[in-house]
Amino acid sequence: MSDVREPRHGGPGDGRSGSRERRDAHRSGGARPQPTSGHAQGFDGVLLVRKPVGPTSHDVVAIVRRLAGTRRVGHGGTLDPFASGILPVFLGRATRVVEYHMADRKRYRATICFGASSTTDDLEGELTPATGPAPDRAAVEAALAGFRGTIVQVPPAYSAVKIAGRRAYALARAGKRPEIAPRTVTIDHLDLVEWDATDPERPVAIVDVGCSAGTYVRAIARDLGAALGSGAYLGALQRTASGPFSDDDAVDLDDLRDDPRERIARRLLPVDAGLDAMPIVVLDADGVRAIERGQRIRDPQPAAEGPADVQTPAVRLRAPGGELVAVGRREGGWISPVKVLRPAAGAGAGD
Repeated sequence: MSDVREPRHGGPGDGRSGSRERRDAHRSGGARPQPTSGHAQGFDGVLLVRKPVGPTSHDVVAIVRRLAGTRRVGHGGTLDPFASGILPVFLGRATRVVEYHMADRKRYRATICFGASSTTDDLEGELTPATGPAPDRAAVEAALAGFRGTIVQVPPAYSAVKIAGRRAYALARAGKRPEIAPRTVTIDHLDLVEWDATDPERPVAIVDVGCSAGTYVRAIARDLGAALGSGAYLGALQRTASGPFSDDDAVDLDDLRDDPRERIARRLLPVDAGLDAMPIVVLDADGVRAIERGQRIRDPQPAAEGPADVQTPAVRLRAPGGELVAVGRREGGWISPVKVLRPAAGAGAGD
């Protein structure tokens, strides 16, 4: 299988919340959920993989595609090659619902190195020693408070943000300084969990970060150093949670290689795992047939009355036996299909 390699700093963030990637040329395009098995023609569901340092997210997708023998495989949130941690991988019909996970909040364990700045805001860039003194633990803890809540950050120069049709990293690699518009993100928590001042000129902080999708953890490291009058960059990154999915529940790739189809079947979560905020509507047989044909139906379970801004219009539509048929949208007493996951009878299955 051939790969198309991107520049090392070509992705949208760190583990975006980010990424720099080598794309596979054949890329497709509450309560803890319990595993389910793949169907006879292939796998449909969510596999939680623990990405190691080194491969790109698309490398992981390519490996899972090969091990599972399933053509349609995607992931729900890129991690840079130097980052590790949980990577939700979607197989078969589960690829249809990836978009509903793109806004999932993320959690990271980030290593921030003080005493130098980086051209890429992480350990892979060219380092320049800081001119100001390195901070102590108390100063770092005090400065972290200014990065909690809703903040404005400028994405790194080496990122996949588009500027006049060109990626920022392409401009930066060409020696140009990209003018990137700031963005608003939310930092749910940002806490110092370890402090290493063995080298007082280059202390290291390990922080626990909870943030909205689209946050650049590299930018947090960079801006924290600037706020303290000392350079700083991201030295390591581990994603510990992606939405409702935890790294504790993920599987190492090496653990899948021996009898992979059986092991994947045992670890596979349902297609709609992690979509607990999306209400379930159970259809009768006539409703299932109509939805499968792409027709809208009368809502059999009208949503409770309440402010429109607290109601979720997207709903999971299930057959009487519990199988997920489609994702639909409620509107004015009707439900319209948005993503039909089960083909109409006689239409052929395929994956």
